[in-house]
Amino acid sequence: MPNRWKELSKFGQSLWYDNLSRKFITTGKIASMVDELDLRGITSNPSIFEKSISGGHEYDEDIEQGVRDGLTTAEIYERLTTDDVRNAADILRPVYDRTQGLDGYVSIEVDAKLAKKTKETIEAARRLWKIVDRPNIFIKIPGTEEGVPAIRQCLTEGININITLLFGIDSYTDVAHAYLDALRERKKRGEDIAHIASVASFFLSRVDTNVDKTLDAKIGAADGAASAIRPLHGLAAIANAKLAYERYLEIFRGLQFADLKAAGARTQRCLWASVSTKNPAYSDVKYIEPLIGPETVTTVPDETIEAFADHGTVAHTLEQGIADAHETIEKLKKIGIDTEQVAVELQVEGVKKFADAFDSLAKNLEKKRHSIEEAIAS
Repeated sequence: MPNRWKELSKFGQSLWYDNLSRKFITTGKIASMVDELDLRGITSNPSIFEKSISGGHEYDEDIEQGVRDGLTTAEIYERLTTDDVRNAADILRPVYDRTQGLDGYVSIEVDAKLAKKTKETIEAARRLWKIVDRPNIFIKIPGTEEGVPAIRQCLTEGININITLLFGIDSYTDVAHAYLDALRERKKRGEDIAHIASVASFFLSRVDTNVDKTLDAKIGAADGAASAIRPLHGLAAIANAKLAYERYLEIFRGLQFADLKAAGARTQRCLWASVSTKNPAYSDVKYIEPLIGPETVTTVPDETIEAFADHGTVAHTLEQGIADAHETIEKLKKIGIDTEQVAVELQVEGVKKFADAFDSLAKNLEKKRHSIEEAIAS
C-alpha cells in the first residue's frame, strides 16, 4: 500500500501533527511518525494541552515538583507545556537541520485571553521564546486586529511566529504584510532575515459548519429557492482556502516579496488547520485532498491521519478550481452570506474556545495542586 503521507512532499506540502502530549514524547510516537509518515512539525493549543494534562496522571510528578518549588498554578502550567515543547523540538531538530529550517517546528500558543492586548501578547511571546530556547519553535499568536502589531514586532525581534485563528482573506492579507514589514525592518537594520520563519494558519472545517448552518436556515425560510441554495453546502471552506492561497501567490511570488526573496527570506507558508471533518455526511479526507500544493503545510489529528493513509488521493489539487472558488464565494454573497463577516465571527469564537480551554485546565491544575499540598502537609 502506498505511503500517502510521504507522497505529500512530492508536491511541496509538509505534514504536521495537530497534537502534543508527554506520552507521545516518552513512548517514541513522535519519533516513529517522523520515520513512518515523514512528519515534519507539531502544533499545540490550549485545547490540546487541556486534554493532555487533565486527562491522565502522566504529569502528576511534575505538578508535585512545581508545588514543592512554590510555583503558582499558572507557573506550573507554563513549566509543563514549555518542557513538552522543548523536548518535542529536540526530537524534530534533525528535521529542522535536514530541511535547512523549512520544517521541524513545534508550536506553543500565548494565552488566548491576551488576544485583544497587543503589549501583553508581545511580552508573553518573548517570555515563551526565551524559556523554550530552541530555534525550531513557533510562538502562536491569534491574527486579531490587536494581534497583528504584536506579530510584526515579534518577527522584527527574530521570534518565529505561527499566526493562528485565521478564517478570512482580509485577515490573512494583514498578517502577510506584517511579515513583510518585519523582514524589511530587519533587513534595513542589517539583521538576518534568512532564518526567520512564519506560517499563517487558515482554519477550515469551522467555516463550513458556520456557513452550512446559515444555509439550512435560509432553505427553511426560502420559498422555492432550496434548489439553488442546497448545492452550496460544504463548499465555503475549500473555496476560502483556495482564495487565500491565490492571495499567497500574488504576494510571495510577485513584486511585493521579490527584494526579500533575493536577500534570502523564506515565504510565510499557508498552514491548513482544523482539517478533521465535523459533518459525518462529508468525506473524512474532505479538507486534505483538495488543498495539496507547494509551499503549504497541513496539520492533522490522529483520525485524519488514519483516514488519509487508508484511502486518500494524493495529487496537486490546490491550484485547481480557482474560478469555481470565486464563483462559490460570489453565490454565497448573493444570498446574504459574507464569508469575511463569517471569518470575524469565527475568530471571536475561536479565541473564546481557547480561553475557555485554558480556564478549564487551570481549574483542574488548581485541584491537583491543592490535593498535593494537602498530601505534603499531612
